[in-house]
Amino acid sequence: MRTAFIETLCEVAAANPRVFLVCGDLGYSVLEKFADLYPDRYLNAGVAEQNMTGIAAGLAMAGYTVFTYSIANFPVMRCFEQIRNDVCYHNASVKVVAVGGGLAYGSQGYTHHGVEDLAVMSALPNLVVAAPADPVEARAITRLFAATPGPGYLRLGKAGEPVLHKADTLIELGKAIQLDNGTALTIISTGGMLGTVLSAASELRTHGLSSRILSMPFLVPLDHRAILDAASQTGGILTVEEHGPGGLGTAVAELLAIHRCCVPFFPVRLPRSPIKISGSQEELRGMHGLSVAGIVSSALEIARQSHSGAALG
Repeated sequence: MRTAFIETLCEVAAANPRVFLVCGDLGYSVLEKFADLYPDRYLNAGVAEQNMTGIAAGLAMAGYTVFTYSIANFPVMRCFEQIRNDVCYHNASVKVVAVGGGLAYGSQGYTHHGVEDLAVMSALPNLVVAAPADPVEARAITRLFAATPGPGYLRLGKAGEPVLHKADTLIELGKAIQLDNGTALTIISTGGMLGTVLSAASELRTHGLSSRILSMPFLVPLDHRAILDAASQTGGILTVEEHGPGGLGTAVAELLAIHRCCVPFFPVRLPRSPIKISGSQEELRGMHGLSVAGIVSSALEIARQSHSGAALG
């Protein structure tokens, strides 16, 4: 996804001289292409994310569309006040890019786990929040961000996510992407979990269960229509995300509650408590049910609840 992002940003910058990139002394082997092509529109602010965000806000006030770039928590948690007050409050065109959301930096421990970012960013005003599933979504959202005024948050994976969509897949702001149209249940994923979800859906077919598969690249704005249609047309809803409470599952649960949708629902996500064990992204995902086996198990429980007419607690 990182490569898809920077290649697309270079293309966008060629057509739009107001696109600017600021990094926090990270992104080596990724950002050099942009820096070489547009040295007057590239700045390394150093290990000073608050300054990076303040500089970006100032550039945006001067008419630029500015992308800030760092890894995991650094461009979010370290400078949250600057994002809230300097960027969102002023509706400035600053697009915060975080690479390695979720457990991508699992071996570095909790300080590098991006597992609350979607929750805190979704709470901010004026901010579009996006977590693409594959390079196709990443390219499209980068273009959308560059063309759309106002703040944005782009959460990228770094696990070499495969291409899962056709190149001509239509990706619209605030819209889900449907990949399959089963009726037994709907599985909604955001970010880099889509490949695992598709593998789980294939496994579920061996159990006689067909799944509607929705990739939800935008948490804000959220595709309410796609979720409510899933609630009324399929037997239950399962959300899957490499994130703790406050992300996709919380947003879907709130929408279902507001509309009084009585449908079996379960969020497959990380726990609220810090993950104190270091390990590979795949190992940590598996420990917390974010695996094919974990998703299949949760989906079978949804199907059981749907068949019995009971709602999950």
